Amino acid sequence: MIIADQNFQDREYFVTKETLEDGGMEVKTAAGQKGTAEGVFGFKAGVDLPVAEVKPVNFDAVVFIGGGGALEYLDNEISYDLVRETIRQNKILAAICVAPVILAKAGALKNKKATVWRNFSDKEPIKILEKNGAEFVDKNVVVDGKIITANGPVAAEEFGENILKLING
Repeated sequence: MIIADQNFQDREYFVTKETLEDGGMEVKTAAGQKGTAEGVFGFKAGVDLPVAEVKPVNFDAVVFIGGGGALEYLDNEISYDLVRETIRQNKILAAICVAPVILAKAGALKNKKATVWRNFSDKEPIKILEKNGAEFVDKNVVVDGKIITANGPVAAEEFGENILKLING
């Protein structure tokens, strides 16, 4: 799971992580640097490794967590390379909240159905998906092949369940 060093979305991270662990998965957490990351609501998470050291070959899935801090991975070649390598290796790629824009800008959502966080006054995340070839679907969770997107904290448990379902075949 990839989170921001600061201002990751707490519920998206902790609920998704718990869902995966309850399903028998071992979860590793990556961020900009090893140590401790802090969520929007002040909860802290241990970081096992820096994003630059994540190798998709070692994992069943790569999962980007949202929150305002996730934008540190936008327009970032390290995260884009990770997204592309995850797809090349035919691994599960997932993103929640605003994080699907990272997948879109890395080219992963071209000709794919996807969802993303947005509110009534800010449709920019939808525009980014569509500009990069995705078909926006107004649902909490969208699965298209091995790509899973979710629209925010309320979808965290369903997001985790869908990741588990794909991992377990």
